[in-house]
Order: sequence, then structure tokens, then C-alpha cells
Amino acid sequence: MSLDHCRVVLVRTHYPGNLGATARIMRNFGLHDLVLVNPVAELHDRNARQMSTHGEDILDAARVVSSLTEAIADCVLVIGTSGPQGGPFRRQSVGPPDEILAHAIAPLRGGYPVALVFGPEPTGLSNDEVTLCHHLIHIPAADKYDSLNLAQAVAICLYELQRQCLRVTERSEAAEPLATFAQQDVMFAQLRQALEEIHFLYGDKAEALMHGVRHLLGKARPTEMEVKVLLGLARQIRWYVANHPRTMGDEKNHEDGGTP
Repeated sequence: MSLDHCRVVLVRTHYPGNLGATARIMRNFGLHDLVLVNPVAELHDRNARQMSTHGEDILDAARVVSSLTEAIADCVLVIGTSGPQGGPFRRQSVGPPDEILAHAIAPLRGGYPVALVFGPEPTGLSNDEVTLCHHLIHIPAADKYDSLNLAQAVAICLYELQRQCLRVTERSEAAEPLATFAQQDVMFAQLRQALEEIHFLYGDKAEALMHGVRHLLGKARPTEMEVKVLLGLARQIRWYVANHPRTMGDEKNHEDGGTP
């Protein structure tokens, strides 16, 4: 089993040395698919080249895109990295590298693309970017200084992924095709509309609640057929709302805490 289908995504990387060091680490572990989202650092900077020992071709082939959504559109599993923990956006599906990267083995064995996403050095991934990830990796470090260099974080994650892959001796194919991120995103957009129409999503907590729904469904790695079922569910909810409008009395009763 190889890591050919594992993609490294660097978001708004600031320092050229980290671009080069990441390319070298990818070469060490047999990866080749590098995608840069709005890089601040120059891909052809001299320092990037110096740090990319034997990984120059990975830098040359790197794709530069304008959004994280574009970078992961065809992936069935997206794993981000996060320094901060807690809060509604970062407390779900977070764990150490060995625990989280275990989820990547089955898709990789099936030949499906998996993305490992690393945020910019100064701030890490934003909450909006974390929402796009099915799982989050937090690398345990000393309390007094737990901020890892970007390339170091890449090395730790790829080492752990390689270690788990080496333990796999048989290749298995998924029974049904897994849904890509793009397919899931269309489904989530439709589901969000439906949940808004029945007032499951409303007010200040809507974003955090939808984030929870995304993770609840996304971490199950749904198949294409399952995504179609959820799309059908969303359409049926919206049809029912459109054809069974509430009366003003029902709305008031619901707002007062009575039975709708």
C-alpha cells in the first residue's frame, strides 16, 4: 500500500523554507501531490529550493489554488491540523495523529484521494476552514511551548500515516464509491436550506449547529448513494414545508413553547 492518493494542502504558507521542507518530507514518504492555497511565500524562492533537497520536482508540480474548497473538492476525507482546542468548531472529531490518521487507511486502500491540511504559520486554520475538515489532528507537545514548526507537523503526520500503512498487508476495495467533498458539499447546502426552513437552524447558534451536522455525517464517510438519500431527504423536507405552511396560530404556539 502506498500514499500516492494522499494530498498535502498548505494554506497561506508564509515562509519559503517551509514550502521546501514540506516537499522534501513528502519525497521521504513517497508523496507527490502538493497543493498550495493562496501562498504568501514564493514557490521559486531560493530558500524554498535549498530546503527541498530531492523534492524540487514536487515544488515544480505543485498546484496553486485560490480556496481550500477548490483544493479538496475531489477528496473523500479531509483531515486538518489545529493547535488550539475547544470551542464549537474545534472540539469535535479532534485527536492525536495516530487516532485520526487511522481513518485515512480505508480510503487510501480503496484508491480514494485524502487531504491533509496545514494552516498558515502565524494563525493556523480559520474556523471556516476547520469546518471543511472531517477530522482535526492535535499534536501533543509541552505545555510551555506547544507550537510546532509547519514542516515539523507535516513530518509527524506523514510518519504516522506511513507507519499505519506499513501495517496493512491486504488491499480491499470499498463496496460502493465514496462521495467526494464536492458531492458532500452540494448535499450539505441543500440540507442546510431544509433545516433552516423547519427552524432547526436559526439565530446565533446556527453556524455552530450546522458545523455539528457536517461532522456527524461527514465522519461517517458517506457513499455516493448515501449522499443521494440525504439529498432526497432535504428535498422532501422542503416540499413538505412548501405544501404545509404553518398558520399564524401555530407559529405563536411554537414560539410560546407549546406543541406545534
